[in-house]
Formats: sequence, C-alpha cells, structure tokens
Amino acid sequence: MVKKKEYENLSPENIQKVKSLLNPTDGSKPITKKDACSILNISYNTARLSKIIEDFDERAAYVQLRKSQNRGKGATPQEIAEVIRDYLSGDSIATIAKSLYRSSGFVKSIVERVGIPSRGVSKEERTSVGYLPEECVAEEFRPGEIVWSARHHAPAEILYELSVDYQAEKAGFQDTNYENKYGAKCYNIWVTEPFDNTKEFWIGGIESGGYYATSLAYDLGSLRHLEKYGVDLSRL
Repeated sequence: MVKKKEYENLSPENIQKVKSLLNPTDGSKPITKKDACSILNISYNTARLSKIIEDFDERAAYVQLRKSQNRGKGATPQEIAEVIRDYLSGDSIATIAKSLYRSSGFVKSIVERVGIPSRGVSKEERTSVGYLPEECVAEEFRPGEIVWSARHHAPAEILYELSVDYQAEKAGFQDTNYENKYGAKCYNIWVTEPFDNTKEFWIGGIESGGYYATSLAYDLGSLRHLEKYGVDLSRL
C-alpha cells in the first residue's frame, strides 16, 4: 500500500478523477502525469503516481470481488454483531456497509430487523427525541445498565434512579416524585460521546468521553435484547 502524507489528496474520489482525466472517454485531451501529480498534491514522481493508481485499481477489484461473493448470502452472526456495535457507536450505515463489503440496504435491514434504536441524521432529527423500537421500550433500568438515550441519540449508562428515597437523603434535591408528576421513573445517566480525533485537543488513545444528564424512562431504550447477538454493551 502507498503511504499517504498528510497534505496529499489521495481520496478514492480524487484518484478516480485523475484516472478519468488521464484516460478521457469523451475525446478530450488527456492531462499530463505532472498535472495528475498536482491534482493529487504529490511530488512529481511518475513511478509513485503509477503505484497509487495500481493500488487503487487493486483495491477496487478486491471490493468488487468481496461484494460479489457476499451477494445473495444472509447475514452471518458476526456481521449482525458488527452492525449493532458500530451503528450504536456512531458509524453511519454507509461506513458499516463499506467495511462489510455489503450494500447499505443490507445494513439498514439488520438495523430495522433486530430492533436497533434509530439515530438522528438531519439537524432537526438530532435536536428532537428519537424513535425507540418496541424491543427497546422499558419502564425501569438498573444502575450500571447500558441503554440508549433517545434524547441525546447516543448510548448511556444508568448511574442511579432519582427516586423519592434517594432525593430525601441528598441535600439540595427538591424531592420530586417523578412517577406521579410525569408517569415515569427518572434517572441520572452518563451519555457516551466519541472524541473527534481531528481536533487539536484530542489525546491519542482516548476514544470517547461523555457528560452527565437526567432522563425519564420513556426517553431511554433498553438494549438487553441485543446481547443475544454477542454484543458487549459495556464497550459501546
């Protein structure tokens, strides 16, 4: 594989663009190899340019082969577990499909079939409470349980219930009976949030952080039904 330098533009889209310009099919004049290197933002080196294109073609052929091998085959237990884990961790359906050499429709069907909570895609969806599949609906949770926060569109850990007894023992609480007032138990949770490793303050090796929040039970989704697929919820 060609090693990529930080400033080089070796995205698949850009390499495909260079290939098309080097070998146009519309009768236009091909660009020079020097121009091709410039578009890729690499030093003028025809041997390296050829290697980049060769690796790109080999990768494309391999992906096509794997997709053809998987076509028509049902999802394996490993694929189902990977879809659950990666989707709940924040990966898009397109990214997961690419890693599995499957179609986006294949991945989406698993998400819907096994009862994975939907994650907001648009800005409007991300600022509203998300939909919870029937499998996720629960009235109570236990401390330490990993759940899905439909309000925050992310996995969360149950820390404790804000019960009347708990509040009575803690100074500063207003002793609210959430079940009487809202018809549901209320929990203090830790919402998991992946770090953006493109930011300057990112510390290498640390993959996620998070924040504290409170949530009523009907805005939380149980993920217990997903454990039967071999998913370790504690690693989300």
